[in-house]
Amino acid sequence: MTNLPSSLKISPTEIQNGILRGDRRMLAKGITLVESRRKVDVDSAQKILENVMSNTGNSIRLGISGIPGVGKSTFIETIGLKLIEDGHKVAVLAVDPSSPHSGGSILGDKTRMPELSKRVDAFIRPSATGGTLGGVARQTRESMMLCEAAGYDVILVETVGVGQSEVEVSSMVDFFVLLMLPGAGDSLQGIKKGIIEMADMLIVNKADGDNHQLAKRAKNEYEQALRLVSNKKSQIKLCSALTGDGISEIWKDVNMRLENNKAIGSFKNKRINQQYNWMIKMTEDSILQSFRENSQIKESIVAYKSQLEKGQITPVMASHKLLEIFRKY
Repeated sequence: MTNLPSSLKISPTEIQNGILRGDRRMLAKGITLVESRRKVDVDSAQKILENVMSNTGNSIRLGISGIPGVGKSTFIETIGLKLIEDGHKVAVLAVDPSSPHSGGSILGDKTRMPELSKRVDAFIRPSATGGTLGGVARQTRESMMLCEAAGYDVILVETVGVGQSEVEVSSMVDFFVLLMLPGAGDSLQGIKKGIIEMADMLIVNKADGDNHQLAKRAKNEYEQALRLVSNKKSQIKLCSALTGDGISEIWKDVNMRLENNKAIGSFKNKRINQQYNWMIKMTEDSILQSFRENSQIKESIVAYKSQLEKGQITPVMASHKLLEIFRKY
């Protein structure tokens, strides 16, 4: 048993074969491996990923974000149920914020998507961010690959909110959706230029009941605001995730846009660029981790901290010295 993953007493081969069979239990175990930081687990996860790689890349990857309270979970459940009715298999990778103190997270997405979680053709995996910059779990990309290998042809990635997380999720999906609230005040609220430039579609949710006219007015305001902050022609749609109104039209538009991107070659180019950027990011992360774990670096940091407190060295000089030490290893 010594060669088995440390967190799961089951062989990587069993997990791999189970994933390829579409076994949700084995898929969950595989994702647990890619999220682990233990070396034996990392090695096992990479072996599994290498062996299933030929079965990946055939899904539609959709990123979904928006401020807390905008109805992301309800939207995901409603569109997920619609996709399953249309014959798709849907995986939801929902990333919850981790506590900066304990590292724990709520991980309550299954309770917020009760109907979707019951479906055989749905897989919901809440994951903690683990303090990762951008609010996207450290190994979300690898989790997507495992879901694809298990036969899920639509992957929905939910981020924790509006901010740096949109930068992260836009670098791993084919289409990025930003949910907006009707009557949120200033038409520019939550529409920072950078976020708008990344969003492929803006959706004003909760367009139902007394909110319907408010949502229509908000849509017009957002359209005017878009002309001021971005040259990108992002679509703005209305929907009610609660009643399902507008969901079919939204998915139809997403599909049409993606088919057009495939026809002109931009879909493939985007995937290639994402792979390249992922390689660079993983390399940078590995270098940073090696730097932090280097025993000589740790000792030197303590020494330079003391010198900084005494005014004997500048931060820039200390930084250069640390890099010189690291280059020797």
